[in-house]
Amino acid sequence: MGAGKSAVGRTLAQTLAVPFLDSDHEIERAAAMSVAEVFERDGEAFFRDRESEVLKRLLAGGPAVISTGGGAFLAARNRDEISRVGVSVWLRADLELLWERVRHKTTRPLLHTPDPKGTLTEIYDARVAVYAKADLVVDAHPEYSLSDMTKQVIRVLRTRPDVLEEMR
Repeated sequence: MGAGKSAVGRTLAQTLAVPFLDSDHEIERAAAMSVAEVFERDGEAFFRDRESEVLKRLLAGGPAVISTGGGAFLAARNRDEISRVGVSVWLRADLELLWERVRHKTTRPLLHTPDPKGTLTEIYDARVAVYAKADLVVDAHPEYSLSDMTKQVIRVLRTRPDVLEEMR
């Protein structure tokens, strides 16, 4: 949350001339409701199963940049499928940078708590070890523009010519 998955993903996809796909958006489109509504109506287990199905379908669709919700990578089956078909990239940002980016946004339902920074800290602490399992890591810095971050992702992707070649 706040690492730049959507913004960097869109710019990266445009730079590489491939589609940008957002798994949460695809779930919302298929369900005709928001992720929060799916969670509320059907529960997290149901949502996570649909998320895995959608992700598998998106991965099978050919070269693309796919942004997943923060929880998708927590499931080993999703991590394995991403690595089998493509490459996972963690946009690693420290907690203070993430907080700076999300603190004034009202579009983050997980942070609608009495202590949003505490909640973000708990989420970060619970997920960082799993995110570290990504195939590639790109560090985010406060001074990076969107263009700078996209260039950093491409620099790191070049360490995997099999992936970039597939996207051409």
